[in-house]
Amino acid sequence: MSQAPNGFWAQAAADPGRTVLIAPDGEAWSAGRLHAAVNQLVHGLRAAGLEQGDAFAVVLPNGVEFLTAYLAASQAGLYLVPVNHHLVGPEIAWIVADSGAKVLIAHERFADAATAAADEAELPATHRYAVGAVDGFRPYAELQDGQPPTVPEDRTLGWVMNYTSGTTGRPRGIRRPLSGKLPEETYLGGFLGIFGIRPFDGNVHLVCSPLYHTAVLQFAGASLHIGHPLVLMDKWTPQEMLRLIDQYRCTHTHMVPTQFHRLLALPEDIRSSYDVTSMRHAIHGAAPCPDHVKRAMIDWWGRCVEEYYAASEGGGAFATAEDWLKKPGTVGKAWPISELAVHDDDGNRLPAGELGTVYMKMSTGGFSYHKDEGKTRKNRIGDFFTVGDLGLLDEDGYLFLRDRKIDMIISGGVNIYPAEVESELLTHPAVADAAAFGIPHSEWGEEVKAVVEPAPGHRAGDALAAEILAHCARRLAGYKRPRTLDFIDTMPRDPNGKLYKRRLRDPYWEGHERAM
Repeated sequence: MSQAPNGFWAQAAADPGRTVLIAPDGEAWSAGRLHAAVNQLVHGLRAAGLEQGDAFAVVLPNGVEFLTAYLAASQAGLYLVPVNHHLVGPEIAWIVADSGAKVLIAHERFADAATAAADEAELPATHRYAVGAVDGFRPYAELQDGQPPTVPEDRTLGWVMNYTSGTTGRPRGIRRPLSGKLPEETYLGGFLGIFGIRPFDGNVHLVCSPLYHTAVLQFAGASLHIGHPLVLMDKWTPQEMLRLIDQYRCTHTHMVPTQFHRLLALPEDIRSSYDVTSMRHAIHGAAPCPDHVKRAMIDWWGRCVEEYYAASEGGGAFATAEDWLKKPGTVGKAWPISELAVHDDDGNRLPAGELGTVYMKMSTGGFSYHKDEGKTRKNRIGDFFTVGDLGLLDEDGYLFLRDRKIDMIISGGVNIYPAEVESELLTHPAVADAAAFGIPHSEWGEEVKAVVEPAPGHRAGDALAAEILAHCARRLAGYKRPRTLDFIDTMPRDPNGKLYKRRLRDPYWEGHERAM
């Protein structure tokens, strides 16, 4: 087969025996088997009362169930809400309630957080399902058992509604309008054409990061829709990644710089014992990559090491290895379906070479933040939007970032918003004022530091710091928690209450080059 029928469902009907998925345990799934499971889940969700335009949430590790949910939503006109499984109960509850999810599917590995979330969101027991055993949840199999494997009626294209944090500290869903079209009427794999990845063509996609990430699921879904088998990793380790690339002759994957760092740290005898020459596109993003790390990866893996810059909201740039070697530090040129612009603080578009705020737009359609029209309108100029990054475009149209969102922390490729951390710090009675920001970390790039002004009557010291950090551990996912905490007598704020966060942050970066 030289050209894929449009979309997974058409491919499954045309060639049901083809292997389309290697599960984390090594089990191979055929297109026909996965198609049947997807159809059964659609029928089960409809039996649970979901209609077109409704949402359901999943708290799942990488596995067959996650891809089944994605494909079911995509052909039933539903919104899939993937939830970061590192979140704690109240954080998950916010997303479940805010999205209006009518069903929650969780894995037993995340039982405590999922149960707390379902209780807080007041989700009926009849609409809670678990992969494995979770008290108060119905078995996931009940959604599919007794349901026909036949193609459901009234098929329309659904979408993924990812949640992204904002400056308010509360995550907001990125909601795109549903087209009402049949799934096959939209070319769902076109995104990968941006990177020169073609249908079939012997491609095998390795999923080496959590599918709840916007880009990871988008890459995996698009690959599946244009005929690429997926190899799923549940828990990433550098040597296991090399083994899977070698065994399955994987050709493309989505990565973050932290994974590069850990791969390069492997002993040379381990690195050289695996064949990675099958890789055609090792595409990285989500965080800045230090120049020396990128050069080392290109030296090892060759010109397959490529970079992109994008936002969950849409739009972006792409740089091949050749682009980057020609213009070190660039994150690339605009995608064919995107446009980039740089504006000053007054909204004027700037010429090449001048530093300003980076704006993007997509030609494929807009978006809105779910239940937040104010945020939807904010930071837009016409059809362009910004996520607050500073940069410049050179005369050839290549984008160079000179700063990031002023306060956002990026640790291991994961975005952490200080406002959310600060809001939880401030719920402790001993905290009068608080700030959170990133400080250097040799492997993750940044880690979370908290600075606290103690409330009257509370003595700064190790005991209080431990108490406040324990408080954060109960209220924030592990990757968001401050690793260390310092005290300050008075937080540096101007008369209007604006915090001079740079005054707090800069001393920790002395002697370090902060990746921007």
